[in-house]
Amino acid sequence: MHTPYTITHRLPLSGDDREHGSGLVNNTSRCLGLIVFVALFLILPMTVQARENLRMTPVVRAVQAVAPAVVNIHTSTLVEQQVNPFGGLFGGDLFEHFFPGPGITRQYEQTSLGSGVVIDAAKRLVLTNAHVISGASSIMATFLDGRQYKADLVGSDPDFDVAILRLEGSDDLPQVVVGDSSDILIGETVIAIGNPYGFSNTVTTGVVSAVHRTIKTKHGTFTDFIQTDAAINPGNSGGPLLNRMGELIGVNTAIYAEAQGIGFAIPINKAKRVIAELLSHGRVDPVWLGIRGQDVDQRIARYFGLSSVGGLLVSEVYAGSPAERAGLHPGDVLLKIGRNPVTDKQGYLDLMRNFTRDQDVRLEVLSEGATKTVTARAEIFEDDRALQLAYDVWGLEVGTRFARKQLVVTRIRSGSPADRLGLERGDVILKIAGQPVNEPKDFARAFKRYRMQNSLILLVARGRQGYYARLTIQ
Repeated sequence: MHTPYTITHRLPLSGDDREHGSGLVNNTSRCLGLIVFVALFLILPMTVQARENLRMTPVVRAVQAVAPAVVNIHTSTLVEQQVNPFGGLFGGDLFEHFFPGPGITRQYEQTSLGSGVVIDAAKRLVLTNAHVISGASSIMATFLDGRQYKADLVGSDPDFDVAILRLEGSDDLPQVVVGDSSDILIGETVIAIGNPYGFSNTVTTGVVSAVHRTIKTKHGTFTDFIQTDAAINPGNSGGPLLNRMGELIGVNTAIYAEAQGIGFAIPINKAKRVIAELLSHGRVDPVWLGIRGQDVDQRIARYFGLSSVGGLLVSEVYAGSPAERAGLHPGDVLLKIGRNPVTDKQGYLDLMRNFTRDQDVRLEVLSEGATKTVTARAEIFEDDRALQLAYDVWGLEVGTRFARKQLVVTRIRSGSPADRLGLERGDVILKIAGQPVNEPKDFARAFKRYRMQNSLILLVARGRQGYYARLTIQ
């Protein structure tokens, strides 16, 4: 049985057929080439765009958005130094008192660099640190695009290390978005922009290492700092600390000199309170709770059953004060203000300098053998109240000798520390605890700062003699 099959014959192509077939091949090749070209034309730009998208991280976007609003602050200070040819005989302050006039002076200029950021473009306001512009006779602000403006000081407070500047001019300015520092996360990425060592608009990144840090310096105690490992070097002070959204959450302020990679920033919510005070009054008025007290030593600690020495034993609560309204009484022991332990009288005063008017102060108190937490609302410590209390506590009433702008004793309370010291009406007080005083407001400021001290050194001038005297308060 045979299987059927079909035989087919391939016939040779004619010349026309060969040309037609070749045309089909060529057309196909051209189409394929065109497709490849179009594909490459479309794909290559998409690849570049994809690469740019990968590189355009949130940090890069934040820097691009905020860097134009960061300024390099350059200050100059004209320093006049009084040359005292009798320096070996008595101090310069007494020399100036007994021999007023131009004297022998030398002048020289000091310059410094810092950073700042525009927080209100319409009002041309720049936020920076108080120490960046301290004592400056002229301030210049330079933007990333090279624009330069003279800056005027709106207000400054060294206790908070915050200052506000206003730039001259009327052209448009960039500004930062002011954020919220109440919800900062430990470990979240932060960005610092500033001018370390004069290199403008330098960017460093890191993470939030801790919040609510307290730093003790020779200038006092500063609380509630943000701690970060983002490099903050000299010149960064006053620059912005940003989150990944490009929002301002802190003001770069300090570096810890004894360690590497530790920086600190003022939380923006704390700075906001200070800014409001500076814009309204040009200053931050000191606040108080209305108490006096003494240090807790070992004897007092044992009496109250405390496990360690520390705290403030309340000895007096002033009538109508925030402390009285909060329910504090003499004999209570103040243990903490917020998260910070109260170490002693000076520690209490240092911590209170971190609060502004009408701010709630949370206090941990040992009262009648039990520990409790109360809240007192800080209020302004008015100069008139301070002067009255200075008469009650120190026994001094003062006035101004306007001809030479000197602080003169006008009244002495009998039996007071001032009376026991031998001060008299007409004495001129030149310094209290090393701080110059020229008028009653300086005296009031000194009392607010040193009102809980057991003793103070005064520089006093009487007639043609000057001397240092220790005011002892029992």
